[in-house]
Amino acid sequence: MSKTAFIFPGQGSQTAGMGKDFYENSKTAKKVFDMASDLLSLDMRKLCFEKNDLLDQTEYTQAALVTVGMAAEQVLREWGVAADVTAGLSLGEYCAAASAGALSLEDAVMTVRKRGIYMEEAVPANKGAMAAVIGLTGEQIENVLEQLSNVWIANYNCPGQLVITGEKEAVRQAGEKLKEAGAKRVLPLNVSGPFHSPMMETAGKKLEQVLAGVTISDPFIPYVSNVTAAYVENAEEIKNLFVRQVSSSVRWQQSVETMIAAGTDTFIEIGPGKTLCGFLRRIDKTVRCLNVSTWEDAKKAAELFG
Repeated sequence: MSKTAFIFPGQGSQTAGMGKDFYENSKTAKKVFDMASDLLSLDMRKLCFEKNDLLDQTEYTQAALVTVGMAAEQVLREWGVAADVTAGLSLGEYCAAASAGALSLEDAVMTVRKRGIYMEEAVPANKGAMAAVIGLTGEQIENVLEQLSNVWIANYNCPGQLVITGEKEAVRQAGEKLKEAGAKRVLPLNVSGPFHSPMMETAGKKLEQVLAGVTISDPFIPYVSNVTAAYVENAEEIKNLFVRQVSSSVRWQQSVETMIAAGTDTFIEIGPGKTLCGFLRRIDKTVRCLNVSTWEDAKKAAELFG
Protein backbone atom coordinates (compact mmCIF):
# COMPACT_ATOMS: atom_id res chain seq x y z
CA MET A 1 0.00 0.00 0.00
CA SER A 2 1.36 3.40 -1.01
CA LYS A 3 2.24 5.76 1.83
CA THR A 4 3.11 9.46 1.89
CA ALA A 5 5.51 11.29 4.23
CA PHE A 6 5.75 14.99 5.01
CA ILE A 7 9.43 15.86 5.56
CA PHE A 8 10.80 19.17 6.84
CA PRO A 9 14.30 20.65 6.29
CA GLY A 10 16.61 22.06 8.92
CA GLN A 11 18.94 25.01 9.22
CA GLY A 12 20.80 25.87 6.04
CA SER A 13 17.71 25.94 3.83
CA GLN A 14 16.64 29.45 4.87
CA THR A 15 16.50 32.18 2.23
CA ALA A 16 15.19 35.75 2.18
CA GLY A 17 11.60 35.83 0.94
CA MET A 18 10.69 32.36 2.16
CA GLY A 19 7.00 31.94 2.82
CA LYS A 20 6.02 35.36 1.49
CA ASP A 21 3.77 33.99 -1.25
CA PHE A 22 1.96 31.78 1.28
CA TYR A 23 1.41 34.79 3.55
CA GLU A 24 0.04 36.87 0.68
CA ASN A 25 -2.24 34.18 -0.75
CA SER A 26 -3.62 32.30 2.26
CA LYS A 27 -5.47 33.45 5.37
CA THR A 28 -4.47 30.16 6.97
CA ALA A 29 -0.76 30.79 6.37
CA LYS A 30 -1.12 34.42 7.46
CA LYS A 31 -2.52 33.26 10.80
CA VAL A 32 0.57 31.11 11.39
CA PHE A 33 2.94 34.03 10.68
CA ASP A 34 0.89 36.42 12.81
CA MET A 35 0.70 33.91 15.67
CA ALA A 36 4.49 33.45 15.63
CA SER A 37 5.09 37.21 15.53
CA ASP A 38 2.79 37.83 18.48
CA LEU A 39 4.03 34.87 20.51
CA LEU A 40 7.73 35.67 20.09
CA SER A 41 7.48 39.47 19.88
CA LEU A 42 9.31 39.26 16.55
CA ASP A 43 8.31 40.67 13.18
CA MET A 44 8.25 37.31 11.42
CA ARG A 45 7.42 38.92 8.08
CA LYS A 46 10.52 41.11 8.22
CA LEU A 47 12.64 38.20 9.41
CA CYS A 48 11.49 35.79 6.70
CA PHE A 49 10.68 38.05 3.76
CA GLU A 50 13.54 40.57 3.77
CA LYS A 51 17.25 39.98 3.31
CA ASN A 52 18.92 40.27 6.72
CA ASP A 53 21.77 38.90 8.82
CA LEU A 54 19.50 37.50 11.52
CA LEU A 55 18.54 34.52 9.37
CA ASP A 56 22.08 33.20 9.79
CA GLN A 57 21.77 33.23 13.59
CA THR A 58 20.28 30.01 14.90
CA GLU A 59 18.19 31.71 17.59
CA TYR A 60 16.21 33.37 14.78
CA THR A 61 16.62 30.74 12.06
CA GLN A 62 14.88 27.99 13.98
CA ALA A 63 11.70 29.94 14.72
CA ALA A 64 11.62 31.29 11.15
CA LEU A 65 11.90 27.87 9.53
CA VAL A 66 9.26 26.30 11.76
CA THR A 67 6.90 29.19 11.01
CA VAL A 68 7.41 28.90 7.25
CA GLY A 69 7.20 25.10 7.25
CA MET A 70 4.03 24.95 9.31
CA ALA A 71 2.34 27.74 7.31
CA ALA A 72 2.86 25.71 4.15
CA GLU A 73 1.85 22.48 5.89
CA GLN A 74 -1.40 24.02 7.08
CA VAL A 75 -2.22 25.11 3.54
CA LEU A 76 -1.57 21.61 2.19
CA ARG A 77 -3.81 20.04 4.82
CA GLU A 78 -6.51 22.61 4.09
CA TRP A 79 -6.37 21.46 0.46
CA GLY A 80 -6.68 17.80 1.38
CA VAL A 81 -3.06 16.70 1.13
CA ALA A 82 -2.43 14.23 3.96
CA ALA A 83 0.51 12.24 5.28
CA ASP A 84 0.86 8.79 6.81
CA VAL A 85 4.11 9.66 8.61
CA THR A 86 6.27 12.74 9.16
CA ALA A 87 9.96 13.43 9.76
CA GLY A 88 12.23 16.45 9.91
CA LEU A 89 15.96 17.07 9.84
CA SER A 90 17.22 18.62 13.08
CA LEU A 91 14.89 21.55 13.95
CA GLY A 92 12.58 20.22 11.22
CA GLU A 93 11.66 17.47 13.66
CA TYR A 94 9.56 20.02 15.56
CA CYS A 95 7.55 20.63 12.39
CA ALA A 96 7.22 16.87 12.01
CA ALA A 97 5.96 16.46 15.57
CA ALA A 98 3.50 19.35 15.19
CA SER A 99 2.29 18.03 11.84
CA ALA A 100 1.76 14.62 13.46
CA GLY A 101 -0.31 16.21 16.24
CA ALA A 102 2.16 15.68 19.08
CA LEU A 103 2.39 19.37 20.01
CA SER A 104 0.61 22.58 19.09
CA LEU A 105 1.86 25.09 16.55
CA GLU A 106 2.29 27.61 19.35
CA ASP A 107 4.40 25.24 21.43
CA ALA A 108 6.48 24.22 18.41
CA VAL A 109 7.35 27.85 17.61
CA MET A 110 7.97 28.83 21.23
CA THR A 111 10.10 25.78 21.98
CA VAL A 112 12.38 26.08 18.94
CA ARG A 113 12.89 29.78 19.66
CA LYS A 114 14.23 28.90 23.10
CA ARG A 115 16.10 25.91 21.68
CA GLY A 116 17.88 28.24 19.28
CA ILE A 117 18.83 30.67 22.03
CA TYR A 118 20.17 27.89 24.27
CA MET A 119 22.17 26.39 21.41
CA GLU A 120 23.63 29.82 20.62
CA GLU A 121 24.62 30.27 24.27
CA ALA A 122 26.01 26.77 24.83
CA VAL A 123 29.41 27.38 23.23
CA PRO A 124 31.30 30.71 22.97
CA ALA A 125 31.48 32.26 19.51
CA ASN A 126 34.18 30.86 17.21
CA LYS A 127 34.86 27.90 19.51
CA GLY A 128 32.88 25.37 17.49
CA ALA A 129 32.49 24.44 13.85
CA MET A 130 30.82 22.03 11.44
CA ALA A 131 31.86 20.70 8.04
CA ALA A 132 30.27 18.57 5.34
CA VAL A 133 32.29 15.53 4.30
CA ILE A 134 31.80 14.33 0.74
CA GLY A 135 32.79 10.94 -0.61
CA LEU A 136 33.21 8.72 2.46
CA THR A 137 30.89 6.26 4.18
CA GLY A 138 29.70 6.69 7.73
CA GLU A 139 31.91 3.80 8.82
CA GLN A 140 35.00 5.33 7.20
CA ILE A 141 34.38 8.65 8.96
CA GLU A 142 33.68 6.94 12.27
CA ASN A 143 37.00 5.08 12.01
CA VAL A 144 38.91 8.34 11.49
CA LEU A 145 37.10 10.22 14.28
CA GLU A 146 37.75 7.41 16.76
CA GLN A 147 41.42 8.43 16.66
CA LEU A 148 40.60 12.08 17.47
CA SER A 149 38.95 13.97 20.32
CA ASN A 150 36.31 16.69 20.47
CA VAL A 151 34.89 15.96 17.01
CA TRP A 152 31.84 13.85 16.15
CA ILE A 153 29.39 13.02 13.35
CA ALA A 154 26.51 15.51 13.42
CA ASN A 155 24.47 14.32 10.44
CA TYR A 156 24.14 11.11 8.46
CA ASN A 157 22.48 12.89 5.52
CA CYS A 158 22.79 10.40 2.67
CA PRO A 159 25.37 8.04 1.16
CA GLY A 160 28.56 9.98 0.56
CA GLN A 161 27.49 13.10 2.48
CA LEU A 162 27.85 13.40 6.23
CA VAL A 163 28.52 16.34 8.54
CA ILE A 164 31.08 16.53 11.34
CA THR A 165 30.89 18.82 14.37
CA GLY A 166 32.94 19.84 17.37
CA GLU A 167 35.68 22.17 18.53
CA LYS A 168 36.88 24.42 15.70
CA GLU A 169 40.47 23.17 15.61
CA ALA A 170 39.39 19.55 16.04
CA VAL A 171 37.05 19.85 13.05
CA ARG A 172 39.88 21.35 10.98
CA GLN A 173 42.24 18.54 11.94
CA ALA A 174 39.57 15.95 11.26
CA GLY A 175 39.04 17.46 7.83
CA GLU A 176 42.72 16.92 6.98
CA LYS A 177 42.61 13.32 8.22
CA LEU A 178 39.43 12.64 6.27
CA LYS A 179 40.98 13.99 3.07
CA GLU A 180 43.90 11.64 3.64
CA ALA A 181 41.37 8.83 4.05
CA GLY A 182 39.86 9.59 0.65
CA ALA A 183 37.23 12.29 1.17
CA LYS A 184 36.59 14.16 -2.07
CA ARG A 185 35.86 17.39 -0.22
CA VAL A 186 35.48 18.75 3.30
CA LEU A 187 33.39 21.92 3.24
CA PRO A 188 33.10 24.24 6.29
CA LEU A 189 29.48 25.16 7.02
CA ASN A 190 28.19 28.63 7.76
CA VAL A 191 26.75 27.87 11.20
CA SER A 192 27.12 29.56 14.56
CA GLY A 193 28.01 26.55 16.68
CA PRO A 194 28.97 22.85 16.93
CA PHE A 195 25.41 21.59 16.70
CA HIS A 196 24.47 17.97 17.37
CA SER A 197 27.57 17.35 19.47
CA PRO A 198 28.09 16.67 23.18
CA MET A 199 29.11 20.33 23.43
CA MET A 200 25.37 21.09 23.22
CA GLU A 201 24.39 19.10 26.31
CA THR A 202 23.93 22.24 28.42
CA ALA A 203 21.43 23.48 25.83
CA GLY A 204 19.60 20.17 26.13
CA LYS A 205 19.33 20.52 29.90
CA LYS A 206 17.85 24.00 29.58
CA LEU A 207 15.49 22.76 26.88
CA GLU A 208 14.36 19.97 29.20
CA GLN A 209 13.10 22.59 31.66
CA VAL A 210 11.10 24.31 28.90
CA LEU A 211 9.64 21.02 27.69
CA ALA A 212 8.48 20.23 31.22
CA GLY A 213 5.83 22.92 30.74
CA VAL A 214 4.82 21.86 27.22
CA THR A 215 1.81 19.63 26.61
CA ILE A 216 2.78 16.62 24.48
CA SER A 217 0.12 14.33 23.02
CA ASP A 218 0.17 10.96 21.33
CA PRO A 219 0.65 11.74 17.61
CA PHE A 220 -2.32 10.86 15.38
CA ILE A 221 0.20 9.62 12.83
CA PRO A 222 3.74 8.53 13.70
CA TYR A 223 6.81 10.62 13.12
CA VAL A 224 10.41 9.44 12.94
CA SER A 225 12.99 10.52 15.52
CA ASN A 226 16.40 11.91 14.48
CA VAL A 227 17.98 10.20 17.48
CA THR A 228 16.73 6.66 16.94
CA ALA A 229 15.58 6.68 13.28
CA ALA A 230 12.52 4.86 14.64
CA TYR A 231 8.78 5.59 14.61
CA VAL A 232 7.50 7.61 17.56
CA GLU A 233 3.91 6.76 18.42
CA ASN A 234 3.38 7.77 22.05
CA ALA A 235 3.81 10.97 24.02
CA GLU A 236 5.93 9.48 26.82
CA GLU A 237 9.16 9.26 24.82
CA ILE A 238 8.92 12.54 22.90
CA LYS A 239 10.31 15.00 25.46
CA ASN A 240 13.32 12.79 26.17
CA LEU A 241 14.02 12.45 22.45
CA PHE A 242 13.83 16.23 21.95
CA VAL A 243 16.35 16.74 24.76
CA ARG A 244 18.74 14.09 23.41
CA GLN A 245 18.39 15.37 19.84
CA VAL A 246 20.24 18.62 20.58
CA SER A 247 23.50 16.79 21.31
CA SER A 248 23.00 13.58 19.29
CA SER A 249 23.71 12.71 15.68
CA VAL A 250 20.89 13.32 13.18
CA ARG A 251 20.27 9.93 11.58
CA TRP A 252 18.49 11.26 8.52
CA GLN A 253 19.50 8.57 6.04
CA GLN A 254 18.46 5.89 8.51
CA SER A 255 15.16 7.71 9.15
CA VAL A 256 14.33 7.74 5.45
CA GLU A 257 15.25 4.07 5.16
CA THR A 258 12.92 3.31 8.09
CA MET A 259 10.01 5.01 6.31
CA ILE A 260 10.72 3.32 2.99
CA ALA A 261 10.93 -0.09 4.68
CA ALA A 262 7.45 0.56 6.14
CA GLY A 263 5.98 1.25 2.68
CA THR A 264 6.50 5.01 2.18
CA ASP A 265 7.03 5.67 -1.52
CA THR A 266 6.13 9.37 -1.76
CA PHE A 267 7.87 12.17 0.14
CA ILE A 268 6.71 15.80 0.21
CA GLU A 269 9.45 18.17 1.37
CA ILE A 270 7.78 21.20 2.96
CA GLY A 271 9.94 24.30 3.35
CA PRO A 272 12.53 26.36 1.50
CA GLY A 273 15.06 24.67 -0.75
CA LYS A 274 15.27 21.15 -2.15
CA THR A 275 17.90 19.71 0.16
CA LEU A 276 15.93 16.73 1.42
CA CYS A 277 14.77 15.69 -2.04
CA GLY A 278 18.44 15.80 -3.05
CA PHE A 279 19.37 13.53 -0.16
CA LEU A 280 16.50 11.21 -1.04
CA ARG A 281 17.79 10.70 -4.58
CA ARG A 282 21.06 9.52 -3.08
CA ILE A 283 19.32 7.21 -0.61
CA ASP A 284 16.77 5.53 -2.90
CA LYS A 285 16.05 6.52 -6.51
CA THR A 286 12.90 4.39 -6.67
CA VAL A 287 10.80 6.64 -4.43
CA ARG A 288 9.21 9.96 -5.35
CA CYS A 289 9.99 13.32 -3.77
CA LEU A 290 8.07 16.53 -4.37
CA ASN A 291 9.26 19.85 -2.97
CA VAL A 292 6.80 22.44 -1.66
CA SER A 293 8.64 25.71 -1.10
CA THR A 294 6.36 28.06 -3.06
CA TRP A 295 2.66 28.71 -3.50
CA GLU A 296 2.82 27.19 -6.99
CA ASP A 297 4.47 24.07 -5.57
CA ALA A 298 1.62 23.74 -3.06
CA LYS A 299 -0.99 24.00 -5.80
CA LYS A 300 0.79 21.28 -7.77
CA ALA A 301 0.88 19.03 -4.71
CA ALA A 302 -2.84 19.61 -4.13
CA GLU A 303 -3.60 18.67 -7.73
CA LEU A 304 -1.61 15.45 -7.38
CA PHE A 305 -2.50 14.36 -3.86
CA GLY A 306 -5.42 16.45 -2.62
